[in-house]
Amino acid sequence: MSKRQNAVATRPEDERLPIGATIGYGIQHVLTMYGGIIAPPLIIGQIAGLGQAEIGVLIAACLFMGGLATILQTVGIPFFGSQLPLVQGVSFAGVATMGAIVTSGGGLPAVFGSVIAASVIGLLIAPVFATIIRFFPPVVTGTVIATIGLSLLPVAAGWIVGPGSDASKGAVPENLMLAAITLAIVLILSKVPVGAISRLAILLSIVLGTIVAIFLGKADFSRVLDGDIFALPQIFGFGLPTFEIAGIISMFIVILVTLTETTADILAVSEIVGTKVDSKRIAAGLRADMLSSAVSPIFGTFTQSAFAQNVGLVAITGVKSRFVVTAGGGVLVVLGLLPVLGRVVGAIPSPVLGGAGLVLFGSVAASGIRTLAKVDYKGNMNLVIVATSLAVGMLPIAVPSIYAQMPAWFVTIFHSGISSAAVTAILLNLLFNHLGSAQRKNAFVAAPTRSIPVAYLEAFEDGDSVIDGKIVDRDGNEVTVDRPEH
Repeated sequence: MSKRQNAVATRPEDERLPIGATIGYGIQHVLTMYGGIIAPPLIIGQIAGLGQAEIGVLIAACLFMGGLATILQTVGIPFFGSQLPLVQGVSFAGVATMGAIVTSGGGLPAVFGSVIAASVIGLLIAPVFATIIRFFPPVVTGTVIATIGLSLLPVAAGWIVGPGSDASKGAVPENLMLAAITLAIVLILSKVPVGAISRLAILLSIVLGTIVAIFLGKADFSRVLDGDIFALPQIFGFGLPTFEIAGIISMFIVILVTLTETTADILAVSEIVGTKVDSKRIAAGLRADMLSSAVSPIFGTFTQSAFAQNVGLVAITGVKSRFVVTAGGGVLVVLGLLPVLGRVVGAIPSPVLGGAGLVLFGSVAASGIRTLAKVDYKGNMNLVIVATSLAVGMLPIAVPSIYAQMPAWFVTIFHSGISSAAVTAILLNLLFNHLGSAQRKNAFVAAPTRSIPVAYLEAFEDGDSVIDGKIVDRDGNEVTVDRPEH
């Protein structure tokens, strides 16, 4: 075996697990992102005035295309696919823009045309966009990873409150209890010394939490058999796409945001997996994103991007194999062809998902903090970069409507806490670490670091310590300090 083949074979993400474990972990990935992938078509379908059956077609198309995109991203073919454990699906980044295109009179055909055109442009610029990897040192990636986790926590909170509930009134006690039970099950199973159980803690907790919900009367599977059992995706089922310049321009801004978020997710998962990525590998991942997005409207769905939720699942389970996610992509394809299975998954109570989500999304933030621990904060502006970027990223999370009165292009870029933090961290890193001002001192970097002469440390013996300002030996006896005479 050549050196290059050996290097490829030993990548953590290339690990192959037994078929049963691979499918089990793959299903776990699907459950983690299922709520997120069906939400955009549900929202856009309602804006477009579609009926329940037509919205069901949109959702099935999203599942089907998300599965194909996931397989492309994880397996990879020449020039397409990062070969990392990344789950693909319809991104929230374009929901507001697509809703605006629908209400402007273009309807879904104008949305599909805008997605196709903007994605093709994104496909062409992907290699250039990927070259910005050198502007993603740990001070940037750590900030973005932490923001990804923090930005997802409101999703878990929304699951706990429940769909259609007024969040301002809080979650009902039963939902909080169900989420807490699920969370407790996750923590307990994570401590089980059997690898097969601890790594499947999220999946098992969702199953057990759902069983508890059934006994509490909080789960309803009565409508699972309503509707088609099997259905093929429709090609241009909502009409042929139309191409409007305004819609294409606004969707291209969404594509830029998607490219930024997917780049951040690729870097995040590579950090968690412990593998190296270069600009070529990032470009391949972005091309897979854009190709999938360009093809998606043919089957009646929208832009595809990596799901940050599943980055957290990789972190919490330690299962780094990309083939596990490939199996998850296969499950998504099956769900897209078998709407009945999708309805089973859709019937899982949201508080159960919320309880598991707390661990998942919190683990992403923790991974970002771990990356930030590697950053050198001495004599530079890195602390300011982290502080400012996190703060800017939290603004749309704390107050989602904060940019409501800004221009549409600004809202598209900054309504996402992830893209807000990423743009801010990249620009500040350029300003302070690449444009000749890295050595500039100010109030944040001028404070001297405390130091102790090494000669003092050499006087210490094993077991010596400082207690209440006094030096004592291992037996607790005070050590005399010789003070120099002035």
